Amino acid sequence: MKIGLFFGSFNPIHIGHLVIANYMVEFTDLKQVWLVVSPHNPLKEKKWLADALKRLTAVKKAVGKNSKIKVSDVEFLLPQPSYTINTLDVLNKKYPQHEFVLIIGSDNLNTFHKWKDYKKILSKHTIYVYPRILPINKGRSRRLLNHRNVKFINAPRIDISSTFIREQMKKGKDMGCFLV
Repeated sequence: MKIGLFFGSFNPIHIGHLVIANYMVEFTDLKQVWLVVSPHNPLKEKKWLADALKRLTAVKKAVGKNSKIKVSDVEFLLPQPSYTINTLDVLNKKYPQHEFVLIIGSDNLNTFHKWKDYKKILSKHTIYVYPRILPINKGRSRRLLNHRNVKFINAPRIDISSTFIREQMKKGKDMGCFLV
């Protein structure tokens, strides 16, 4: 089965995450999308993250009983911070019958060269890239734009982020309609 892995801190999970996951499973060749909750992303400061178990619980609640979108806690069993390459190694060993595809926003393509063993990830996995607010930095990402394993998906562009939601909540704004 071809499964999309949508990694994230989900700090907090919001409607944009679910829109992208649903789009990927309904309009691409993916049979399922797994939301992989990262207790600690190495490119983010842990002090800004809500409790990992609370984030995991919130993601499970948001997904509900959707049979095409699953929640994975695989990174909770791995050393912190979580590196995608390590997670992929574990999942490939545990589920050899599946083909795993990464789902990332175009903004993450700008920093993909900073990911641990990013060339190994690219050599073994396809990456589906959905549009985000920030444009792709063509200088740094030029090699990735035409890579055989990088596929651009014309998903809806969602102009909200967990960072935006947290910042507005600190200002006293009601962001409830963005949360799930």
